[in-house]
Amino acid sequence: MKNFDDLIKLASSKKSKIAVAAASCENVLEACLLAHEKGLADFILVGDKEKITTDKFEIIDEKDMTKASEIAVSLVKEGKASALMKGLVDTSIILKAALNKETGIRTDKKLSHLAAFEVPSYHKLLFMTDAAINIAPNLEEKKAILQNAVEALNAAGLSPKVALLAAKEKIDPKMPITLEYEEIVSSHKNGFLPKATIEGPLALDNAVSKEACEIKGIKTEIGGDADLLFAPNIESGNILYKSLAFLANAKTGGVVLGATRPIILTSRADSTESKLLSIALSLVF
Repeated sequence: MKNFDDLIKLASSKKSKIAVAAASCENVLEACLLAHEKGLADFILVGDKEKITTDKFEIIDEKDMTKASEIAVSLVKEGKASALMKGLVDTSIILKAALNKETGIRTDKKLSHLAAFEVPSYHKLLFMTDAAINIAPNLEEKKAILQNAVEALNAAGLSPKVALLAAKEKIDPKMPITLEYEEIVSSHKNGFLPKATIEGPLALDNAVSKEACEIKGIKTEIGGDADLLFAPNIESGNILYKSLAFLANAKTGGVVLGATRPIILTSRADSTESKLLSIALSLVF
């Protein structure tokens, strides 16, 4: 999958429907219309009908944001929509509805965020987890986050090359994260996530630059060709995400995994394009 055009082409074959909670957000509506024009999806808009500026889609009139979120979640739970999208509503409200034990779409999996980047200087789409949900995951939580991402990419037809990111390439007791990565790689060799290649610890340059690996004498199947970057905590993930978006001019999209279906939790500040790409991501997993 070289770029977002490839992703959109794959997503357009799914013919899905997305439920939008509190759908009176203008650039969310713009993204929905653009996605529809590209043949990606149809939408059910749940929100204040008087503030929804399109009649292109089915509208369920509900002014209360909490109730709108609950209705949108129920549409996904009942199979009437294949993904849930946040509109003009706080993340905490829509997640509370999604994670309700009786009426929500929670599973026994951990929620995690998967981002995708089209970076001008990189030769294919680059994925990264987790920059938005989990703050300081322990070893078992890291494995759960990794499992979410790998299984999602498997569903999109990829057997990803996964780089477990750290500040160096060697196991170092002074860097506990390298010991955790040693355990993850050992688990992988014993059958954990067989439809992937997982290596670590690797520094970022090793993951994305074959030349850097050659200069350092690092032997790796992944060097310069990573599909998925695994960040050890939310600080490193968030910094990497924003570095790619703001300094490397990357196009970005992202979804939350771990529920029965993907959740599109874009920021109000995200561009229409970013929301469109997040919609496309939600449809291929």
